[in-house]
Amino acid sequence: MTEYSIALVGSKDLGDLLPLMRAYCDFYNASPTDRALLALATALVDDPEHEGLQLIARDSAGRAAGFATVFWTWSTSNACRIGVMNDLFVSENARGQGLADRLITACRSECSRRNARRLTWQTAPDNLRAQAVYERIGATRETWVDYWLDA
Repeated sequence: MTEYSIALVGSKDLGDLLPLMRAYCDFYNASPTDRALLALATALVDDPEHEGLQLIARDSAGRAAGFATVFWTWSTSNACRIGVMNDLFVSENARGQGLADRLITACRSECSRRNARRLTWQTAPDNLRAQAVYERIGATRETWVDYWLDA
């Protein structure tokens, strides 16, 4: 089994992070520009305490194998700061080895470190593989229905 390390994304990691972000967007049939993806990642690198952060997983040879993004917000109904895991992605060749579990654990640790009392996230209704991971680690399934509007 391959060993992986997980670290906070820094400016040196952006070149390796971009293909993972692109693959994540491709999975969800989204097509932001590389420039927009790098702008997002740079904003997080520049202000991880207020904006959010990204974590990158690398194999023992240093190759990027996955990433997660957490944004900070507040929950009135829980009266606390929360982390929203907006992205979780593991490259095809690294799946099935527990890396998603480790990335989620690392996100939880970052939440705790920043006094966010809860980590929340969502996934597509048809992403059964991800749902299996979330249920395996003991996550609670919500019943909310999401809506959005362009600003």
